[in-house]
Amino acid sequence: MASWLDPSRGRPPMPALNDEEGLRLPAGLPPVVDAHVHLFPDRVVEAIWRWFEQYGWPIRYKLHTPEAVAFLLSRGVSRVVALAYSHKPGMARMLNQYMAEVVKTEPRVMGLATVLPGEEGAADILAEAFAMGLSGVKLHCHVQCFAPDAPALHEVYAACAQAGRPLVMHAGREPSSPHYKCDAHALCAVERVERVLQDHPTLKLCVPHLGADEFDGYVRLLERYDTLWLDTTMAMADYFPIALPRRALDVRPERILYGTDFPQLPYAWDRELKQLLGLKLGDETEAGLLGQNALRLFGAGAP
Repeated sequence: MASWLDPSRGRPPMPALNDEEGLRLPAGLPPVVDAHVHLFPDRVVEAIWRWFEQYGWPIRYKLHTPEAVAFLLSRGVSRVVALAYSHKPGMARMLNQYMAEVVKTEPRVMGLATVLPGEEGAADILAEAFAMGLSGVKLHCHVQCFAPDAPALHEVYAACAQAGRPLVMHAGREPSSPHYKCDAHALCAVERVERVLQDHPTLKLCVPHLGADEFDGYVRLLERYDTLWLDTTMAMADYFPIALPRRALDVRPERILYGTDFPQLPYAWDRELKQLLGLKLGDETEAGLLGQNALRLFGAGAP
């Protein structure tokens, strides 16, 4: 199966969109939490930008951490859930220390830790990160090249469950690329994630991108498991060549988080928000999706 970022689409595989961006969030919205923002040290994020420019999509917001955080907060976003991921052994501690400093500098950022599954001392790395005040863990099956149900993950899942920290794991098959070092479609499947939920019944798991591209399968998991959340990141932006996966928002709206992937975006920072508001989901559902669900998941108080 061809990935969404198949190079046969051209270079870059996906286009930039010159859509209009808002200066601020619309007046009258409930508190908005962007539950999927990537913050990395400068050299790491610059390497990520180069990869995306060549293999993914043009980056509209080439902002380093202080500028990225200030951009969102100045436009009315009340809290940010910040994510990073390691791609080689020995990198996680540096990223976790970096994220802890970001959180210390700006308390409106809820920073997550990372670890490379299978690396020596993974549980200790996470214990140290939680002690530094990080609110959960971020993993990425495509970048870190692991299957969700691989044995090396059990140590990580157990550490998260024991500490009561949620895990955000890119376990859906898309958006994938043939330029990753592994085949995401071979590693990732909704059945593998269900095995994780069965084997670790107290683990709080959030799968980004509404589980793209197995949307129906993740809706079924939402119906079955009270320890699963999904975030909307890029799946509801009307950017990829897919029908908007609306059903997930209707089945368990209290389990859906608004997220963007900022600043690694090829379109306006508020594009996905406009799409979601256009669905007219109702005040209660909007308040949960835009912020309250994320605050409950990550254990934060009112913004």
